[in-house]
Amino acid sequence: VQLVESGGRLAQAGDSLRLSCVASGLTFSSSAIAWFRQAPGKKQEFVAAISGAGGSTFYRESVEGRFTISRDNSRNTAYLQMNNLKPDDTAVYYCAADPKETGPAPVASEYDYWGQGTQVTVSS
Repeated sequence: VQLVESGGRLAQAGDSLRLSCVASGLTFSSSAIAWFRQAPGKKQEFVAAISGAGGSTFYRESVEGRFTISRDNSRNTAYLQMNNLKPDDTAVYYCAADPKETGPAPVASEYDYWGQGTQVTVSS
């Protein structure tokens, strides 16, 4: 199983970015996908999750209304659209997959597979 994130870069506060996560080696359409992030010196935190069919989503409170998680099962790809970025959004963003489809859960231990991460840096 491989998850590959992309789309992270240096952005200004208020900008928008879209992260992508391309998956291979698993039945993507039946896997819940989540995004987590980790800022320097801080614990990893849940950002958003989506069910396999895409009908159920879940967000951490601080990104609700600014971030949107989505997926294209025909492309084995999940996305995280991030609008109105803030310096506090600076982190390495990871996508994760739960092929058991027990989610979408905001708990890292529910996810069996992880990508390498993509860096998002937001300057003020």
